[in-house]
Amino acid sequence: MKNKLNALRQKMREQKLSGFLVPHTDEHQSEYTPSYAKRIAWLTGFKGSAGLVAVTLSSAAIFVDGRYTLQVRDQVDMKVYQQMKLYEDKVEDWLYDNLKEGDVVGFDPWLHDKASLKRVEKKLSSKGIILKAVERNPIDEVWDDRPSPSIAEVKAHDVRFAGETSSAKRKRIALNLKELGADALVITSLDSIAWLFNIRGTDVECTPLVLSFAILYQSGKADLFLDPKKLTDDVSKHLGKSVSCYAKDEFVDALSALGKKKKSVMVDPKRAHKAIFDFLSDDEAEIIEVEDPCQLDKACKNQVELDGTRAAHVRDAAAVCRFLRWLDENGVSGKYDELDAVKKLYEYREVVPLFRGNSFDTISGAGSNGAIVHYNVKEAKPKKIEKNMLYLVDSGGQYLDGTTDITRTVVIGDPTEEQRDNFTRVLKGHIALAQARFPKGRTGAHLDTLARKSLWDVGLDYDHGTGHGVGCYLGVHEGPQSISPLGHSVALQAGMILSNEPGYYKTGEYGIRIENLVIVRNSDFRGQERPMHTFETITLVPIDTRLVNAHMMNVAEITWLNIYHAKVREKTASLLSGKDSEWLMKATEPITSL
Repeated sequence: MKNKLNALRQKMREQKLSGFLVPHTDEHQSEYTPSYAKRIAWLTGFKGSAGLVAVTLSSAAIFVDGRYTLQVRDQVDMKVYQQMKLYEDKVEDWLYDNLKEGDVVGFDPWLHDKASLKRVEKKLSSKGIILKAVERNPIDEVWDDRPSPSIAEVKAHDVRFAGETSSAKRKRIALNLKELGADALVITSLDSIAWLFNIRGTDVECTPLVLSFAILYQSGKADLFLDPKKLTDDVSKHLGKSVSCYAKDEFVDALSALGKKKKSVMVDPKRAHKAIFDFLSDDEAEIIEVEDPCQLDKACKNQVELDGTRAAHVRDAAAVCRFLRWLDENGVSGKYDELDAVKKLYEYREVVPLFRGNSFDTISGAGSNGAIVHYNVKEAKPKKIEKNMLYLVDSGGQYLDGTTDITRTVVIGDPTEEQRDNFTRVLKGHIALAQARFPKGRTGAHLDTLARKSLWDVGLDYDHGTGHGVGCYLGVHEGPQSISPLGHSVALQAGMILSNEPGYYKTGEYGIRIENLVIVRNSDFRGQERPMHTFETITLVPIDTRLVNAHMMNVAEITWLNIYHAKVREKTASLLSGKDSEWLMKATEPITSL
C-alpha cells in the first residue's frame, strides 16, 4: 500500500498539490460504491462503507466512524496512516495542522458536495491554504488496473411491485418544481433515479441500481443519461416517449444548456457534486438548493410496496429459520467457520421465490469478531464457530417485492451470566423502541434514547445509530429517515421502513445486536388527543431466549416477546417442515419470569 501512496504523491507533485482529499463515495454520492470508484480501498486497503482519506506529501490520515474502529486497524497500515474519527475529528483541522500557508489542497469536484467543501475552504483559507478543484483525479492517473463501469442491462421494475407508474411519479414530483418556480430538477442519487423511472440494475454490488444521471422538467418529461449499451428495446418501451435517453457523458452539456437558457434548476446540495453547481452557475442558471424531493417520496412506501415487503419478510424469515436450525445443530461441532455459515445462509435464501441476491455482504461474527460492528469475513481469516461462544449474523436479501435486513445473536453452547445480562439489556432497548407510540412530527432523534436507556443504566452504549431507512427492492440503507442522535432533520412518517437495531460490543470478546425492520404506521390508540405514530415489526425470526434473563424484564416486555414469537410461529410455520418446524416450535415457546 505504501507504493500506491508514493505513486499518488508523485502525481500530486506533478499537479503542484501539497494535499489531496479522497472520499469514499462516487460521482453519485453513493454509500456502496461500484468497483471502479473504490479509491480508498485501492489506496489504503480499507474496505468499509464509509470513510475519508487526507494525504499530504509527508503525512496521511484515514477518517472512519465507530463501526470501523477495529476493522481499519486490521486492514490499513497504521504506521503510514493516522486513524481519525469521521464525525468527531474534522478533516479541515487535520489539514490545517499539517500544511503551511501557500500550500494547495486538491479535490475531485465530482466526488465532493458543495456544503462540505465550503466548510473545509473556510478553515484552510484562514491560514492561507488554497483548496483547488483538479481536472484529473491523481488516483485515477496511477490506478493501472482500475475496473471499468458496468454495462449490464437495465431492467424495468414492474408496476405490480412498484405500485405506481413512473409517469405518475414524475408528474407528482414535477408539482414540486412548479411550487418552487423551477424549470428543472437535477437528480444524481442512483436510488432516486431507480425509484422515479421504475428501473433496476446490477451496477452496484448488493443494490439494484443503474449508473446514471437524470433531469426532470416541470412538464413531467425527463432526460436520462446512461451508457446506451445498457438499454434494451423493452426498457425503452417501458420508459416511454416522455423520457429521452442520452449517453452519460452528455450530462455536462445538458447542464450547460440549462445555464445558457438561464433556467431555474433545483439541485440537492447534500447529494449533488461541486462540479454540477459549477457547470450550472458558470452559464448563469438560477440554482434552487433543496432536498431531492424523490428521497422523501420514495421513503414513504405505497400500499403495494408495504404489502410486498411484508410478504418478502415472511419468505425471508423461513430461510433464516432454516439457517438458525442448521447452526444450532452443527455449530457446537467446531467443524464450521464464519464463511461456511455465510455460504449456508445464502443457500437457504437463493431458493426463495423472487430472490435477487444479498442486500449487503453478510456480517458473520463468531466470538470476538462479533464485536467488530461491520466485520467482513471475506476480508479476514474466518474464525471457527465453536461451543460456548456468541455468534452474530447480520444479513439481508433483495427480493423483487422488498428488501430485508436482520441481525440475530445466538449462543453456541452455554452463555455466561454477563452475556445474558447484556443481551437482555439490548433486548429491553429493542422492545422499548418497538413499542413506542410518538406524536406525529417527531424525528428519530427523539426515539433513539429509548433503545439505549437500559444500557446507559449500567454505563454501557454502542457507537452506531439505532435505525436506518430501508428501501423496497432498493438500498438497504436509505434516507432521509433514521433513528439516531443525528437523525433530527426529518420527521418519521407513515409508510417509512426503518431498522430497530440496538447493540453492545465488548472488544476482543463478543458482540450483541438484535435487529428487526419496522414500518411507521398511524396510531389509532383509543383516547389519544393528537395524531400519533407507532411501529409495526415486520421481521419474523425468533430471538434467542437462551440468552434472555427474564428476571430483568418487566411484564410488558415479556408479553411483547411472547406475542412476537407467537406471530413468528403463525406467519412462518406453513413454510417449514420436519426438523425446521420442530426447531421453530421450540424457539418460539413463551417465557416467564418465574
